[in-house]
Amino acid sequence: MSPRFLFLFFFSLFAFSSNALVQDFCVADLWLPAGPAGYPCKNTSVVTSDDFIFHGLAMPGNTKNIINAVVTPGFDGQFPGVNGLGVSIARLDLAVGGVIPLHTHPAASEILVVTRGSIRAGFVSSFENKVYIKTLRKHDVMVFPQGLLHFQINAGGIPAVAFVSFGGQNPGLQITDFALFGNNFPTDLLAKTMFLNVEQIKKLKGVLGGTN
Repeated sequence: MSPRFLFLFFFSLFAFSSNALVQDFCVADLWLPAGPAGYPCKNTSVVTSDDFIFHGLAMPGNTKNIINAVVTPGFDGQFPGVNGLGVSIARLDLAVGGVIPLHTHPAASEILVVTRGSIRAGFVSSFENKVYIKTLRKHDVMVFPQGLLHFQINAGGIPAVAFVSFGGQNPGLQITDFALFGNNFPTDLLAKTMFLNVEQIKKLKGVLGGTN
């Protein structure tokens, strides 16, 4: 093994590991705008224990909406202590008949654990378009790979609750139904690209708040 190769190898190790040694944490300064890498760091002189604690998942969310479900996030914008750490959390409440429609998280994978009721969940692979679906009971855990379409549905006769962990401080979110029918995406283009007729599209836009 040549000295040049050894030098480059150890230099690369140092470069990657040194990032973790620069600082212990980067508590989000929510008074400043977030960028692609998250929020700027709060000065450590004003960081307190409260920055690393989040109480927002203690109470059920309001499920009185079109999907009979709600997600309560503990991302960097709500939980400053996770900023820069590559982790976050959320609570999922599903009323009877509740559904989290097909959606993606472009910036993180997801692990879900059911704590009450039962949830029918699944995702679609991107290369083979294969669907993986399972009914989850209390204490069951399912993982959803980053960027893949997935969903959750209440599969029982009582409200369901799950807690979700993400491999990113803000996983991002795009709900397919709203991305297509909840905005001003031209109806004629949707009809051509989605193989739906204009009447179907207008009905969906009327339900989801879309125009044009």
